[in-house]
Parts: sequence; C-alpha cells; structure tokens
Amino acid sequence: MTHAKTLINVAAMLVLLGASLAANAYDADWKRGRVYYRSVCTSCHTASPVGAINPSTRTKADWTAYMMLNKHAKGKDTVSQYVSTAYRASIKSTNKAAEKFAATPDQELMEDVKAFLVRGAKDGEAPATCS
Repeated sequence: MTHAKTLINVAAMLVLLGASLAANAYDADWKRGRVYYRSVCTSCHTASPVGAINPSTRTKADWTAYMMLNKHAKGKDTVSQYVSTAYRASIKSTNKAAEKFAATPDQELMEDVKAFLVRGAKDGEAPATCS
C-alpha cells in the first residue's frame, strides 16, 4: 500500500470514529435540569442553614468548575451523590421530581443540572433565581 493510500485510510477511519462519538454524545436538557435543581437541590438547601443557591450567584466558569470537581458541602460529599439513582430512590416518597426522574441515568441528570446552572449563571444565557 502506498503512503498516500495509508493516509487516506487513516483519515477515513478517524472521520468514522468522530462521527460515531458524535452520535453517542448526550445533548443535555437544561429544562429537566431546572426541574431537578429547583425541586431537589433548592428544597434541600432552603431547609438547611445554607439557604437557596440561585444559579445567578455564580458565573458559567464557576458552575462548570464546581460540577467538574464534583465536590459538595466544601468537599464533605459529592454533587453526583445528589443526582444518583440511589439518592433519588431514598427521597422519592417525599419529592415528586426525584420520583419522576427515578430511571434517568445518573450522568444524564448530572449533565442536565450542569446545563441549567450554566444557562442560569450570572453571565449565562438566562440568569436564573430559584424563586
């Protein structure tokens, strides 16, 4: 095989791999993230001394870093814990959103919440409060 044919074959394989990965990418649903955040996160924070945390209190970069670090309560636990299937199962009897999203894959719900937070950030597309 000539060098040119090898390069063409490698390029074709990379294009197919890229198309395959793009087809499997999850397109986060900020609306579902908003419902979950407001119904689960805000209800818990409102009941605690911390109080409600509006998405517009932080920038898009702040929320992106927070979600990527996956540290909640100053590192005492994780954000992913609160979007997990197990957590939703533990509160579904008292929280309609947790019940509604009981079967949603954890990573999808995490991406949905992140999409809402970034969209609702102070420098986001639609700065949001949780009232």
